[in-house]
Amino acid sequence: MSGLREDEAAPVRSGPAGLIPAQPGRGEGESMSTADTGDTGRTGPGGGVPGGDGSAADGSAAPVVAGAGPVARPGERATVRLRDADPQEPPRYAPEWLQLREGADAAARAPELLDPLRIRLANLPGRAGGLVVHDLGCGTGSMGRWLAPRLDGAQHWILHDRDPYLLHFAAVASPRVAADGSCVTVETRRGDIARLTPDALAGASLVTASALLDVLTREEVEALADACAGAGCPALLTLSVAGRVELTPQDPLDAEITEAFNAHQRRAGLLGPDAVTVAREAFAERGATVQVHASPWRLAPAQAALTEQWLRGWVGAAVEQRPELRDRAERYLRDRLAACAAGTLRVTVHHTDLLALPRPTNGAA
Repeated sequence: MSGLREDEAAPVRSGPAGLIPAQPGRGEGESMSTADTGDTGRTGPGGGVPGGDGSAADGSAAPVVAGAGPVARPGERATVRLRDADPQEPPRYAPEWLQLREGADAAARAPELLDPLRIRLANLPGRAGGLVVHDLGCGTGSMGRWLAPRLDGAQHWILHDRDPYLLHFAAVASPRVAADGSCVTVETRRGDIARLTPDALAGASLVTASALLDVLTREEVEALADACAGAGCPALLTLSVAGRVELTPQDPLDAEITEAFNAHQRRAGLLGPDAVTVAREAFAERGATVQVHASPWRLAPAQAALTEQWLRGWVGAAVEQRPELRDRAERYLRDRLAACAAGTLRVTVHHTDLLALPRPTNGAA
């Protein structure tokens, strides 16, 4: 999910808080990534982003760059390192899906982790200059819209995503004020956040991410823990899949679909439902105090549109993992969608939030 920029990037002026614009394009004051190299041949929605970084200078569709390319160029700020281009890489997230799930995400994130985070942030050295928050794999920016208005003080959010289309949405719909009325500014960095360079988080006050850990490998989670420990900054990593789903009414195929989906999540060395356990161990081994808290989606008839799309993806991944399920899964999905449309289906999709507080440094409490 989630480039190289000028050494001094201009803040992005955000649009009405919480609204995702209908058309992408460079907003007033916005400065997107300057590194448009490293073509992978993959394209974004529609083959390019008209008026944004997804179109060539002559207006023709250009491939969406999967990241920022090499980071060792003189004078350029350290950022994130790309994975090698992989033709098997999953497609990028559509903004419509991210927008659809934003309400459920906001309701699910664990507010119990905010007080210990606020206490640590209040005691950071140099806090008077404001917080610098790196949001990894920001998507359309839902984490910033949820968290920035819950934290006091001036904040500068650095939004990381490999997709300029999503970065545009995140930037123009970012919040403008903190909980106490202080200013919130934002910049974007284009690149793949799977592996951070060691100095990418220099000066960071906080690292955040949503639905990220479970699509990383063990090595990538350990690299993230290393980067946070080296920067001495907390990490709030929310909405990692827990591998448990509850549907009411129950169906005999629920357990098989869940098992197949979890196996699909673990493909190619990804952590899937094991992510929080691995991350908890990785941060603790580096001296951090780690807290975890449940953050389930609770989907009722009011969330029918989200439930329908989630069901299709959940069952589809299970069948991709175990093709022999196809015939039974088609019946199962048909029945589940009918119950969703009738308002009789309830779904709980379990997630876990993680807060890692590193050892205080430089006199921080």
